[in-house]
Amino acid sequence: MLEVLCEMPKVGYGLSLLTVGYLIYYLRKAVKPPQLICAEGPFRTFIEENVAIIRSKFWPTFWCYEARAQTVLASILRKLLLPHIKYRREILTLKDGGEVALDWADQGCSPTSPIVIILPGLTGSSQTEYIRCLITAAKNVGIRCVVSNNRGLGGVPLKTPRLYCAANYDDFTEVVDHIKKTNPGIPLGATGVSMGGLILGNYLAQHGAAARKKVKAAFIVSVPWNIVEAVKSFEKPYLNLMLNRYLAENLCRNIRRMESSSNVMFSDINVETVLKSRTIKEFDSHFTAKHFGYKDVDDYYENASLHKKLHLIEVPVLCLSAADDPMQPLEGEYEIFRDNSRIPVKGASKSKNVALLVTVRGGHIGWLEGFWPLGEESYIGKLFSQYFDSVFKKMDENIFL
Repeated sequence: MLEVLCEMPKVGYGLSLLTVGYLIYYLRKAVKPPQLICAEGPFRTFIEENVAIIRSKFWPTFWCYEARAQTVLASILRKLLLPHIKYRREILTLKDGGEVALDWADQGCSPTSPIVIILPGLTGSSQTEYIRCLITAAKNVGIRCVVSNNRGLGGVPLKTPRLYCAANYDDFTEVVDHIKKTNPGIPLGATGVSMGGLILGNYLAQHGAAARKKVKAAFIVSVPWNIVEAVKSFEKPYLNLMLNRYLAENLCRNIRRMESSSNVMFSDINVETVLKSRTIKEFDSHFTAKHFGYKDVDDYYENASLHKKLHLIEVPVLCLSAADDPMQPLEGEYEIFRDNSRIPVKGASKSKNVALLVTVRGGHIGWLEGFWPLGEESYIGKLFSQYFDSVFKKMDENIFL
């Protein structure tokens, strides 16, 4: 081998060294088993015994394992290659006259199959690419899903001058009550992705033990636990800030579309100022905080954050986070077991109801794995299906529910 290398041209020799170095770094730093952080007890034991994927190393796609690459390419590839889902739409009229679209993915499922409500992220809806991953995984194990689109999204016009935010779970409460009422005796789970995870987490924290009578178990993906710190991280140049501005543009575009396509006006908001927002924090300062009556944007972020509320949650919740998530990275060499200001390691280690599963790589709603990262099921899809399939099959054994 050495003789062959010595005979190679200098360029080829250099490329070979770079390739070997890249692979060594990948194997040593990127390929690791996920870390499960949860207090000893029935819930932790249940996960360790029934969710097989956590016992294997996570192999991020070796040609795009960097955090931003995982985040962006996961969105692009899923959007281009995953088929659209055929839903059965139900329009739910809320108590204040607002409407939300409930998109049911229940074709081929038994009417007695368990149901999982899915809450999308900041500007997501039922056809968003990561939602399609979860729907595909659910169908493989016979679970019915219903996507709860936020007000003004999913193709439903805004009926009242009120939108949604990470701290407000009023609409979700009505959705849960409606689904429980129209599907009596059917076990119900819930999943929240990114901002959807904040809404779900705040609902569970506020309702405490009462939530257990309605929601059997929950799954949260890429939630920005501490929004104050998440925003700081997301405003760092250059790639993080580019992603930040892209999301802010989507938010402004939604406001512009809602005002032009409906008769609803946000009379308490200076819309022209809102539409000049270039970052998520600027948008939340000009719109969200004022719209929901907060003192300022920091007051809103403190109220919406979950990192100090884990002790209030009594429904079993499995939370998937990546240590390199651009919105909530761990510091240093991914020292997962030490407490930090972004991921609530200490709180999870003391909780018997909240289990935090942390992968070293994965980005924000990324988790591309394998050489070609879009196989039959994604990493988040496999975790979702293994977890909920086990939850619903073992409910009668009273293991942790």
